[in-house]
Amino acid sequence: MYINLELYRVFYVTATIGSISKAAKELCTSQPAVSQSIKMLEYKLGGQLFIRTPKGVKLTDEGNVFFKYIEQGYSFFKTAEQKFLEMQNLQAGQIRIGVSDTLCKYYLISYLEKYTVAYPDIRIHVTNQTTFEIIDLLKGGKIDLGVINLPIKDDCSLELTQTLKIQDCFIVGKKFKHLSLLPISLKKLVEYPMMLLEKDSNSRNFIDNYAEANGTKLCPEIELGSVDLLVEFAKRGLGISCVIKNFIKEELENEEVFEMTVQEEIPERAIGVVQLKGTPVSTAVKKFIEILTN
Repeated sequence: MYINLELYRVFYVTATIGSISKAAKELCTSQPAVSQSIKMLEYKLGGQLFIRTPKGVKLTDEGNVFFKYIEQGYSFFKTAEQKFLEMQNLQAGQIRIGVSDTLCKYYLISYLEKYTVAYPDIRIHVTNQTTFEIIDLLKGGKIDLGVINLPIKDDCSLELTQTLKIQDCFIVGKKFKHLSLLPISLKKLVEYPMMLLEKDSNSRNFIDNYAEANGTKLCPEIELGSVDLLVEFAKRGLGISCVIKNFIKEELENEEVFEMTVQEEIPERAIGVVQLKGTPVSTAVKKFIEILTN
């Protein structure tokens, strides 16, 4: 049985007010139109909903039972409208973000802080994964956006927005400080103990491709899961680490580590926001991306 939802609305308002004429005013329509809608609903249902009285209308026993269910449904519709408006006005909602540990600590967290101050009613869910895992989560609908290291392989299903340019560099601690005093070739650099991120990271792929493009293969003695550990290992003289220069400014300024000058210049790359192309996002997500990109 198909019944136009507008008939339910007319019924609900009439039953609540107890008057066809007053219901017509509430619904901004005519009294005959309300009467016709009620008759149509009664015809569809196969029974009488109202009894006319000198003071208006009142529900039949069947109509009263029917009203209790319609009242619940109508209440859900009103709640849905209210929640929608709250989300539009950023008074409710959520954003789900995928980001690596390193980018979360050194880049994203300051933007999260700004966002929560501006929109305290929005819930934020952060998932820490590698770039490739973030893309899988995005395609699976488990996150709204990812903050990742670029570049990535071309994928027509993804929309990328560059937000910050970054520069990779090789660093050493005091034990190998002499290696930072003069330019060094990649061929010479790989003769020393090397420490890199694990192979499942986009940053590792980038630096491996850079080395191969310059005729060198990087064979690290130690592979680690975070930039923090790479910096700490370099400080302790365990070898040469490759890290993102933007994130170790304090360590460089305090001379805890020293940047090496490599003759084969490392190309600049970027951090970016990744979304599914053509997929609508909530107002909450749009505002967060605005904060990141501005």
